[in-house]
Amino acid sequence: MKKIFLICVLLLLYLANQAQNTITGTITDQNNRPLSGASVFLPEINKGTVSDDNGKYKLSNLPNGKFKVQFSFIGYSNKIESIGLNNSNITLNTTLVFSIIGTEEIVITGGYNSTQHENAVKIETLKLLPRDLKTSPNFMEVLTKIPGVDMISKGSGISKPVIRGLSMNDILVLNNGVLFENYQYSSHHPLGIDEFGIEDVEVIKGPASLLYGSDAIGGVINFIKEKPAPVGSIVGDYNLQLFTNTLGMANNLGVKGASKNFFGGLRFGQKTNSDFVQGGGDFVPNSRFNELSFKTNGGYSGKVGTFKLFYDYNKQKLGLVEDEAIDAITARGRKNEIWYQQLNTHLLSTQNKLYFGKYKFDVNAAYQNTELIHFGDTDFYEIQMKLKTFTYETRLHLPSGENSEYIVGFQGINQTNINLNERETILLPDARTNNYSVFGLLQHTFLKKLKLQTGIRYDNKTIDSQVIGLPETAAYRAAIDKSYNSASGSLGATYNMSDALLFRVNVATAFRTPNLAELTSNGQHETRYELGDNNLNPEKSNEIDLSLHYHKANFTIDAAGFYNTIKNYIFISPTGDTTKTGLGIFKYMQNNSSLFGGEAGVHFHPQAVNWLHFEATYATVIGKQANGDYLPFVPANKLKLEFRVDRENMLIFKKPYFSVNSSTAFAQNHAAPDETATGGYTLIDLSVGGNLKLNNQLVFVGISASNVLDKKYTDHLSTLKEVNFSNPGRNISLTLKIPFAIKTDG
Repeated sequence: MKKIFLICVLLLLYLANQAQNTITGTITDQNNRPLSGASVFLPEINKGTVSDDNGKYKLSNLPNGKFKVQFSFIGYSNKIESIGLNNSNITLNTTLVFSIIGTEEIVITGGYNSTQHENAVKIETLKLLPRDLKTSPNFMEVLTKIPGVDMISKGSGISKPVIRGLSMNDILVLNNGVLFENYQYSSHHPLGIDEFGIEDVEVIKGPASLLYGSDAIGGVINFIKEKPAPVGSIVGDYNLQLFTNTLGMANNLGVKGASKNFFGGLRFGQKTNSDFVQGGGDFVPNSRFNELSFKTNGGYSGKVGTFKLFYDYNKQKLGLVEDEAIDAITARGRKNEIWYQQLNTHLLSTQNKLYFGKYKFDVNAAYQNTELIHFGDTDFYEIQMKLKTFTYETRLHLPSGENSEYIVGFQGINQTNINLNERETILLPDARTNNYSVFGLLQHTFLKKLKLQTGIRYDNKTIDSQVIGLPETAAYRAAIDKSYNSASGSLGATYNMSDALLFRVNVATAFRTPNLAELTSNGQHETRYELGDNNLNPEKSNEIDLSLHYHKANFTIDAAGFYNTIKNYIFISPTGDTTKTGLGIFKYMQNNSSLFGGEAGVHFHPQAVNWLHFEATYATVIGKQANGDYLPFVPANKLKLEFRVDRENMLIFKKPYFSVNSSTAFAQNHAAPDETATGGYTLIDLSVGGNLKLNNQLVFVGISASNVLDKKYTDHLSTLKEVNFSNPGRNISLTLKIPFAIKTDG
């Protein structure tokens, strides 16, 4: 064994000494002027730098292999180059073209290290830049800028993502590529990810079980961490946000640095919000929430590979807007004292990439520990559970040619749920879940225009739980021992008819196994009594997606349509019965169902008035059961418009902007049996800001106002309808971001 280990070490050292790769070059604009401060980044090895005053850059100590290099600069189109390194010293000069309209990005959620236009699965990317986003105490609300993405909310602190009418267990959430597990089965539980330290968000609309297994039947949201500091620098930023509606404040401080081979960073955050005010002026009792976060990371990037380690801690206290709290709370406040939930989440993950000649090997693992506590009266524990999740993955990138890529992999999940300290309510039984899967991916390009992608996956999943109570008691729940096997796959293609016009089609099959709550529930959960069914079958989805993308220098059009049929779709519905105490009894059921709809968007930037932008998006989805009933939690059709002014300089501001946004939700009359129809509404938002230079210190200042007219409205996906409250009213926000440099490379 020692000899084998020694041979492996010597092999790694040999490969490391053989790889001597360097990339140098100059970045200029279309007038051949050097661009200082342009970003050069290799996403696959998590390494980057910025150009100097002469537009020159250098990256060294790189491994052998095929990589994509992304060049970017604010106000210019991104440029993505593919390179092959084999003990090479490459000169790679590039020219960036001025363009205010955003261009394609390198995406990682689709399985391949490819651009958006190269991927047969449609992936939307949202850059979390302060100037481009709605400032809100609810981070999930920011993501609804993407057409087809909505949220189920219970106030500003509790919300869940919805993609094309599917939500909760049908949407898989990733924290920097790591499966994020925090009791997401309920609309009463939060998203659980803090936005600071997140650079962008990638969203897959539609089935992604091929890549991620069960729970990815409706789509994937991947929150991707910020890039490391440029090589040779230590930089940071301080962020402050103030909100009038919740009397809220968010503080966040981050510092990161990078040397030739090593990189790392720290980030601390705090949020505090009082009960929010609904449109018209009345506050919503116990909608207050507070949060603390800490994030750190470190890693090494060298000739033999890239090794990264991350640790995230998040503590949330979220008020529950329930009848007991509504009756007890008579004045606004921000301290959580009664009827609230507390989530303490630790996430430790490692992501590693090794290079062995023409082979690339990914080895990733993560451990997550989430404790959920429900408090009733002061210091009274109603529920206390802990969810422990261990995930691991290996991917082997096989030798491939210029037009092809082959990947095989293995994934595993081991999860346990434990009830702590014999609390009054046992919401879910003690249980263990294991899932093991193998998959293969293939991508090939024909004639430089047609790119085909396909893959297949096989999963084996087991769930076993312990018995609760005695057979003669009402709270009795028998032990379960379930085993599920499923295959999934996809076949898709992109076709570049021209440099400006792209067509995309993808056919995918996906699955989702019933979860612990759906199989075993038997008790009160919030304002209703919930019953599970241990005879539920796995959901099986078949979806076809079609889309087109057309772009010119000042004009883009996107259009997409989908049709998704789901066999054995699982949902919770009222039975018409009540308990002895008057609680409505709801039961998990299933029925064959279908969802269909699409999204369309246009972005126009007139060349004659190059400081003006107009954007419009429209999204529609209809969800129906086979018996003709509509599905629950399906959003209303929505139309969003934005007029924005961007200038290079104005008065004392650099890159100032002003925008007017409107969001129209049409009446949703297609209510499920347990829902009520919802009227339409239109909201107006305003935003203004820019960068100030104060004594050589750059400061971003932004002021925004959402729901400017303080309209009283109820979104169809708001669970506050259950207690007769509306959505938040007018909110004025102040955002400050102060970047700073402790050390730079010269």
